[in-house]
Amino acid sequence: MRLINIKPGRPLAVFLALLPFAAVFIAYAIGSDIRLTENPSDKLLPAPSTIGETALRLMTEPDRRSGRVLFWHDTWASLKRLGMGIGISASIGLIFGLLIGLLPLVRSFLAQFVAVLSMIPPLALLPILFIIFGLGELSKVVLIVVGTLPFIIRDLSQRVLEVPQELLVKAQTLGASSWVIAVRVALPQVMPHLIQAVRLSLGPAWLFLIAAEAIASELGLGYRIFLVRRFLAMDVILTYVIWITLLAFLIDWSLRWTSRRFFPWAEDGL
Repeated sequence: MRLINIKPGRPLAVFLALLPFAAVFIAYAIGSDIRLTENPSDKLLPAPSTIGETALRLMTEPDRRSGRVLFWHDTWASLKRLGMGIGISASIGLIFGLLIGLLPLVRSFLAQFVAVLSMIPPLALLPILFIIFGLGELSKVVLIVVGTLPFIIRDLSQRVLEVPQELLVKAQTLGASSWVIAVRVALPQVMPHLIQAVRLSLGPAWLFLIAAEAIASELGLGYRIFLVRRFLAMDVILTYVIWITLLAFLIDWSLRWTSRRFFPWAEDGL
């Protein structure tokens, strides 16, 4: 039997999925043990037990100055910024994706402009955004929008162009207007692709968020990581990195569940 035809069963698939994580954990534990054996005060690779204790402390102990558990306030601040940025990008991206994909006049007018915008490194615009919008919440949200919106527009407009022409012709034959075609024909076809585009945009969105928080913020996951780096507090940094990874995974999983729940017919094509 050829390898391309071998499909693992459920137990084997779960085992293979967990294997790389176990390998990374074991490799880290071994490396940490070697360094701590040579130098018990080493801070570069804290023991897994130290990271666990630090995580518990960060999640439960209030700050002495403010009396708040900063870990959860950082999480809420970052998730709020991320949600606003991605939400705005998804909404605007859906509208312009439909317009560019359905209307040849709009496509000729905006397609190349959006393509050029997508080539601009968003982080290079960060100083400009701080100058224009200040150092508050708005500039951080705008950076996420600037960094993810062109990709979403380009992806969705291409998906609209891939809608079978037979559907569009049949709708016009039945007397449907451009608005009806957009809402009743193109929109249902493109919605699962919107979720997929948002999933693919989450990685860059987290990057832009953490970069903005690291430069100008008083609260947030990225801010906290760059605040403690000067003390070489690797146990705190790794705790936040693991937490960000877990949050990103949970958001991605929830989006995939949403796609499967509401658009099961599209899962094979995504």
